[in-house]
Amino acid sequence: MRSHSNSKQLSLAAIGLGSNLGDREATLLAAWHELSRQQGIQALQLSSPYLSEPFEMDSTQAFVNAVGLVETVLNPLPLLHTLQTLEVRHGRRRDPGKKGYQDRSLDLDLLFWNDLCLESEELTLPHPRLHERLFVLAPLADLLPHWQHPLLFKSASTLLTQVNTQGTQRAQRNTWNRSPDLSAS
Repeated sequence: MRSHSNSKQLSLAAIGLGSNLGDREATLLAAWHELSRQQGIQALQLSSPYLSEPFEMDSTQAFVNAVGLVETVLNPLPLLHTLQTLEVRHGRRRDPGKKGYQDRSLDLDLLFWNDLCLESEELTLPHPRLHERLFVLAPLADLLPHWQHPLLFKSASTLLTQVNTQGTQRAQRNTWNRSPDLSAS
């Protein structure tokens, strides 16, 4: 654990982690540990993993998803760039010739950064589809059931019950086969 300069304000951010290629669980845990070692980021807590079928994409590869909470002195765009660098390091490839979502070795999404509402070409906060995705809401509600969506004014647990009632998505809570604890790395 690193100490941070008192001159910069710490912000709470949530990161969505997902993988549907290779050793999915090992990739997520490796990315989580690498994220904790990045300058200006302190990893706080990682949810249980969730198994889910691909959502709104053509694939036969199931996903492992989780949500991690971090404190950071980084502003949202530098944090996003850090996440994208980690994705590439873990083999993430984006084929610009393909439309829609693609299989991925690692997907890291910035879900929220404090209660900031932001819309730019590069980043929208909170994540624009967070409230529609069971595989994000289930692990987020595990960690922060009372977190309030700054645009919808609903808690994570309320949003989870609303997306659950639609019945089109499935996410099954699982346990880590390896330790997500940062002290074990």
